[in-house]
Amino acid sequence: MIAGLSIADFTLLHVVISLIGIVSGLVALFPLIGNRMPAWMTVLFLASTVLTSVTGFMFPGAGIDPAKVVGAISLVALAIAILALYGRRLAGIARPVYVVAATLALYLNCFVAVVQAFQKVPFLQAMAPTQSEPPFLVAQLVVLALFIALGYRAVRRFRP
Repeated sequence: MIAGLSIADFTLLHVVISLIGIVSGLVALFPLIGNRMPAWMTVLFLASTVLTSVTGFMFPGAGIDPAKVVGAISLVALAIAILALYGRRLAGIARPVYVVAATLALYLNCFVAVVQAFQKVPFLQAMAPTQSEPPFLVAQLVVLALFIALGYRAVRRFRP
């Protein structure tokens, strides 16, 4: 039991929070490319992505594993994004720092979603059972390339 929930219920809660983070992150990222920032969606993205990482640390298991490393990197990126947005109000260098940090946090959420999809979805698992096969690597490279392109465009175009 975690926080009074069964492992299955806690896992479902974690997945729902993660999906909220991914969807709200995408909804918050695309307007940056158009030089807009949806304030409430940005708050939802940042809060749900912080919760995703925090709840990820609450799963049973001793030691440091890849999921905890990704969660720690995400929390650092989120702290930087929150500081740039709310502490520095996107002034000067804080603008591109925010965009890069927020995009990194969103990418990490999507990276984990791809990992989970290849672990849990039967036809994907069959294509890459050890996650070292070409279909998994191609999927991760496509996601990475997409976020590099989106982040680059957002840094170039977002001028609040």
